[in-house]
Amino acid sequence: MIPHNPCTDAKLPSVPRKKVVPLAVEQVRTLAKEIPGRYKGLVLLGACTGLRPGELFGLQLRHVDLLHATISVEQQIQQTAKHGVYVCPPKTARSHRTVPLPRIAVDAMKAHLRDFPADGPESWIFTAPQGGPVVYTHFMDGSWRPACAKAGIAKGTGPHALRHHYASLLIKHGESVKTVSERLGHTNAAMTLNIYTHLWPDSEERTRAAVDNAYADRPADGEAPGR
Repeated sequence: MIPHNPCTDAKLPSVPRKKVVPLAVEQVRTLAKEIPGRYKGLVLLGACTGLRPGELFGLQLRHVDLLHATISVEQQIQQTAKHGVYVCPPKTARSHRTVPLPRIAVDAMKAHLRDFPADGPESWIFTAPQGGPVVYTHFMDGSWRPACAKAGIAKGTGPHALRHHYASLLIKHGESVKTVSERLGHTNAAMTLNIYTHLWPDSEERTRAAVDNAYADRPADGEAPGR
């Protein structure tokens, strides 16, 4: 009806990003205890690897190498109104990655596979109660939300919180931005900083010490050497 879009030059207000508040270790442990047994390993694995929920659901036995303590992220399971439940590649090219498994994750996987054996390389690691891959909406309504309520975790907390928890542990123990970004499969380090920069320890004292140490071997102007 009109030859131009009147919204073209409109400037949208910036939307403030909410700061991520990671789950504590004890909260994760309690959640793993309260969730149905078939998903205890999923909670612990998510907290120990930072995989996205869809990446966890998409794991098959062929992706897990307990001998070398690694997991390969090669696919994910998604759910949309248009396509239903389907298997697709990871979110981005950088999301294809191999993630190291800490001992707690290896032990959790061994326990899970003992209680819920996989038939072969193409078998899903985590399955729905009726069999087949985990469906996000069913998982949330039937297992995740009730477990969060029992564990005293805030309403509205989703499985992505396990990913934030993992990132916070890496940051707390001194991993670089580059390493955290690679482990999470982010597109670039800027994205990692955009989400988690407030979790990196304050560096004011290190900044002061760096400058003071650089000048410690020479006297200040007007002072005699050695004073």
